[in-house]
Amino acid sequence: MADAGSQGGENKRGFGGSDRSWNGENSGGSNVDPQDLGAKRARVSRSEDGVQETEGGENLGGSEEGVEERALGSEPMAVDEALEENREELPGPVRAEVEDEMLESSLSPFSKAVETIKGRKLAAEKNSRPLIEWLPLAKNNDIPRRLVTSLEDDCVDILAKNTDAIVSLESVPDSLRHKISRASCRGRTMNAHFVELLLKGSPSEIRVDDCSWMTEEQFINLFSGCDTSKLTGVVVLQLDLCGQCMTHRTLQGPIALSFLPALTTMSLKGACRLLDEGIDLLFRSAPALLSLNLGQCTLLTHSAINFVANKLAHKLKELFIDDCQNINVMLVLPTLKRFKCLEVLSVARIQTVCDDFIYETVTSLGSTLKELVLANCCKITDDSLKAIGSTCPSLCSIDLSDLALLTDSALQYLANGCRSIQTLRLLSDNFSDEAIAAFLEASGNSMKHLSLNHCGKVGDDTALSISECGKTLLTLDLSWCRNLTEDAFGMIVKNCPRLCLLKVFGCKQITNRFLNGHKNDCVWIIGFSGPNKILEHLDPIEPEGALRHSSVPQ
Repeated sequence: MADAGSQGGENKRGFGGSDRSWNGENSGGSNVDPQDLGAKRARVSRSEDGVQETEGGENLGGSEEGVEERALGSEPMAVDEALEENREELPGPVRAEVEDEMLESSLSPFSKAVETIKGRKLAAEKNSRPLIEWLPLAKNNDIPRRLVTSLEDDCVDILAKNTDAIVSLESVPDSLRHKISRASCRGRTMNAHFVELLLKGSPSEIRVDDCSWMTEEQFINLFSGCDTSKLTGVVVLQLDLCGQCMTHRTLQGPIALSFLPALTTMSLKGACRLLDEGIDLLFRSAPALLSLNLGQCTLLTHSAINFVANKLAHKLKELFIDDCQNINVMLVLPTLKRFKCLEVLSVARIQTVCDDFIYETVTSLGSTLKELVLANCCKITDDSLKAIGSTCPSLCSIDLSDLALLTDSALQYLANGCRSIQTLRLLSDNFSDEAIAAFLEASGNSMKHLSLNHCGKVGDDTALSISECGKTLLTLDLSWCRNLTEDAFGMIVKNCPRLCLLKVFGCKQITNRFLNGHKNDCVWIIGFSGPNKILEHLDPIEPEGALRHSSVPQ
């Protein structure tokens, strides 16, 4: 494909081979002089080496001067007037293509949502009333509101602080065992005694969020001392932050001799001493694995993923390799395409992730993907979101935190193609208030977890859309959204009846008028100085099951 620089100006990325255009358009069409067409939508231009897409104003002909990429900005779906006025001057095939795109764009869910938002504003102006209307409860707002914790939570807290006094966990449900384990890890009271209790009996889940305290000797002694024949029913094995104890030596010990036929989920996040060869040893004892978390395993290379594929190519549903900086994802790509059942892929903070990788991955696996974690993959642009929106109709969770090259167009592509998003994480000032609101109006009716942390342009439009579409919303992060008024927070909490967690770090506009005057007694509001401890209830949501989006086969 021709180098973008040869076209002049700031052209967008091409993808792969010379026979493929971004959206499959490789049809004819002559070059057109763009001198009088101004800033246009993304179109396809012919070059000597193939077809290359350009966005915003593009170089369609012989002009040596490109036009900067266009963001949706304050009017994301406004039809380009210059393009509409001059489309008659375009050759037949190009003109037909432009007209088809304009018609499709005007009928898209995102476009309809933008029109709804504009209509709402006009109606408010016509009736001379504010967009945001909320009144606090008629009571003394100086009296602090205190939420009462459940008896179960209080008991878990006491047990977590006294793990040495616990003598048995037999007959304790897995969900409760995990709560105690997680609370003790957070309180730094987790120890070998408690892990020994988790291993006793015939457990189905062994979950330890933080094994950073565990030495190699402790690890070997724990697994050598337990009856490994009773571990055959273990479905979940979580030993996160096990960098000190998870080595080639320990993997050749008792855990390698254990046979775990029912194991479907394994998490070794933070096993920073784990080598590629160790992956092969692990899979000898876990032939039925469906979910694998190798995040922050910094010594692993693409060879480790080859080991995984050789054993689990037709089974694996979830793969987490975030922060594995030694893995070059372009070298992993051919192997990754072998995971035909993959539902969850996390490649957060891997700097080799780029538009080419995303395009190739979702083209091959998009029909089954339900969750993508792309946080801090700084090379990703709107092109990747265009590919995701076109190929991942079942996607229900996506993390787009800290992607500085994304614009409002990314939300447009996502809203038009992925209509069942339940979890969305954004962390960028690039997105406009209107674009975020339009996304929620178009695709937010099933939203459960929404994070708009540091989305500084969020304002009245987004607040209204959250209120309209937030009937299923469970958690909401509006930290550092300082354009939101206190009345907007009140309206959101009032109209989201299932909301149980609201994060408001950095929102100095919030006062006791909202904190003590809102009408939702079930929501935890954290991130301010008040009666509720900031870090005590960060995650009141129930623990996830063995798999995020599927049930474990019986």
